[in-house]
Order: sequence, then C-alpha cells, then structure tokens
Amino acid sequence: MANIEQIQKAVEQGDPKLLNTLLDDYLLQGNPDEQYGLSEWLAEIGFVEEAIKVLEHLQYIFPEEAQLVIDRANLLIDADREDDALNALMEVSKDDELYAQALVTLADLFQLQGLLEAAESRLNEAIELMPDEPLLQQARAELLLDSGRYLESAKIYQELESKQIVIEGVNLSERLAEVYSAGAAYEEALPYYEKALEDQATPDVLFGVAFAAFQTRQYDMAVRRLDELIGIDPDYFSAYLLKAQSLNMAEDYQAAYQAINEGITRDEFDKELYLFAGKLAMKLGKSAEGVGHLRQAIALDPEYMEAIYTLVSYFHAEEMDEEVLELAQMVIESGDDWAGLYPMIAETYERSEDYEQATVYYEKAYPAFKDDVIFLKKYALFLIEEGKRAAALEMIKELQALEPENPEWFDWQQSFD
Repeated sequence: MANIEQIQKAVEQGDPKLLNTLLDDYLLQGNPDEQYGLSEWLAEIGFVEEAIKVLEHLQYIFPEEAQLVIDRANLLIDADREDDALNALMEVSKDDELYAQALVTLADLFQLQGLLEAAESRLNEAIELMPDEPLLQQARAELLLDSGRYLESAKIYQELESKQIVIEGVNLSERLAEVYSAGAAYEEALPYYEKALEDQATPDVLFGVAFAAFQTRQYDMAVRRLDELIGIDPDYFSAYLLKAQSLNMAEDYQAAYQAINEGITRDEFDKELYLFAGKLAMKLGKSAEGVGHLRQAIALDPEYMEAIYTLVSYFHAEEMDEEVLELAQMVIESGDDWAGLYPMIAETYERSEDYEQATVYYEKAYPAFKDDVIFLKKYALFLIEEGKRAAALEMIKELQALEPENPEWFDWQQSFD
C-alpha cells in the first residue's frame, strides 16, 4: 500500500506518473482524515489537479459533506475550470448549514468572471443568512470596490472599523485608506493611512501615505514618508520616482534630479526613471545629460512614445533637423506611425526645404490637429509660401471659425481678396 511519505518523495522527484500511480493506490486504502490533509498540502505546493483528485475521491465517499464540495470548487477556480466549479457549487442545498459559504465562493467565481451584479446578489443572500459575519461584510466591501462604488465600500469598512472588528490578515484602517485612494478621495485617505502607520510602518503603507500626500499637494510630507520608506527598503523602486516628482512640484529641481538618479542606480531598467531624469536635466539646463537619459529610455523601449515625443520636441526646438528626422524615421519604420509627431516632422522638412515631404506630413497631421490654431496657422503659411492659395484660404476660414474674434484671420482673408 502506498503511503504519504512515498507520495511526498514522488513530488520531490518531480515524477507526475509515479505520483498519480501512488495516489490511486493510496486513495483506495488510506485514512480519509489523512487524505484530506494530503489534499491541503498538495494544493499549497501547487499540485492543484492532484488535490482536486483527492477531494473528488473523498466526495464520492461522503456525498453529503458540503465542505468537500466547496473546497473542490475553490481549487477548480484556481485551475481555471470555472464551469466545473459552478456545477459543483450548485450541488450545495439551501438547507445545508454551509450554504452561505457556498454562496460566498459562488460570488467569488462570478466576480472573477466580471459578473458583478450576480456576485453581489449571492453575497447579499449570504449576508441575509449570516448578518453578523464580518467576513461577509468585508467581501461585499471588496466587491463594491471592484465595481467602482467607492463610497459604499468605504461606508462598510468604516462600520467595521468603528466596531473594532478584527479580521485576520486585514488592517481595516489601511484598507479604508486604499478604498478612498482608489476613488481619488486622497484627503479622506490620509488620516486612515496615518492610523495604519501607528500599527506598522510597512513600505506599502508609507508609499500610500506619500502618494496621497502628493495628490493633495503636501509635497514635504510625501518626501518625508518616502525617505522613511527608502530607509526601510532601498529597493522599493517606485519610491524614487514619486520622491523626484514631489521635489519637482516643490520646485527643488536639483534635489529632484538627485533623487531620480538614485533611483536609476537602484533600477537601471526602469524607462520611466530615465524619462523623468531627462525632463529634469533639460529643466536644469543639462541638455547633454537630458538627451542621454531620454535615449536610454528609448533604448529600453523603442516604442516608448512619451520619451520619443519629448526628445523629438527638444531636437525640433533646437532646430536639430537631422536628429528629428532620424528619430521620426525610426518610429515610422517600426510601424508606430504616431500623429503627434507629424507637425514637427512637417516643419523640419519645411526648414530643410524638402517641400514635397513637408506637404505629405502637413496633410498627415491635419486630421488630428484640425482644431489646433497654432498648427493651422503654420499650415496656412506653408500653403501660402507654396502658392496654394485655394487650400490656404480654406485653412484661413477654419481659423476664423475657431477664433471668430481674432482680426488677424480676417486681415489674411482680405489680403487674398
């Protein structure tokens, strides 16, 4: 007869064929309590299908045991066998004392499938059966959060916290802060984050406080909390970007640039760090460093359009036409033919006296920029220089429609007449 030690050894050896052979033998003769423990162990170490197999055997022996049905359904959900999980849960009778637990699992399944109304209906039914169960209230709060109903979710968490309910593994103050943050109610989130810090100053809570402080323009607080976070965990990479952004908003650009470079030394593969470093370097007049940072961001992600746009904008402003066209060509050849670059490409070709290509890119830019007065003015001037009077007059009429009080456009029109 196979025993648990042999099964554990087969798992360690990574021999699935032997494991299933031993399981088949063990399930025919083993103790049901030990078999249930084996299913829990197999599930914990990732052998979900094997754990399901054990529970199916136990359910065959104890067909009225609803706990086995619910446990198997949870594993079926983990195994992406959602239809099987649904069928299993439907077996639990409404008269069973574990029916409310089955409803919760069913709600989890529906929530996973995006059927939020169905999930809420099952949870409400479970709450009617067990109105004083905090875990059900928390589950409903999480469902409401997933549905974007932040205030309703926060109300439930507030009630739980006010009653000093203890839910294992959940800091209600922290969760309430996160719910408010999810709904962009950062002012409301801050005191709950601070309260959560009184229990334990974890990196995630410190980052939550800092982010909420940043959103409410309390930049000194954000920097202070981020420094605490970095002191605890210097590899919490997102802290460096937020710290740099906070210092930038506080107009301490040199300190911001130092913070972002500290982040780069910690995580040299984060394109967002290089992008922000590039923007800060440009702001500080360190053009060469800025270009280097932006090029590094693009090297990490050749389709990183924000970095490309920033660098093209710089080259365009400095009339570095070869560099503009080099970057633009790279984007176009990659298939990411982005309209945001077209006006600058058109002007670059115009400066280079390649009027044919300038025409091509003005025409390409027009659909995306037909409501942009600055673009239309440049396009109209280009058409006038090219002697395309009829097309230029149409641009002028569009400018008049956009800015009917601007006398410049009427002067242009009269000059045509």
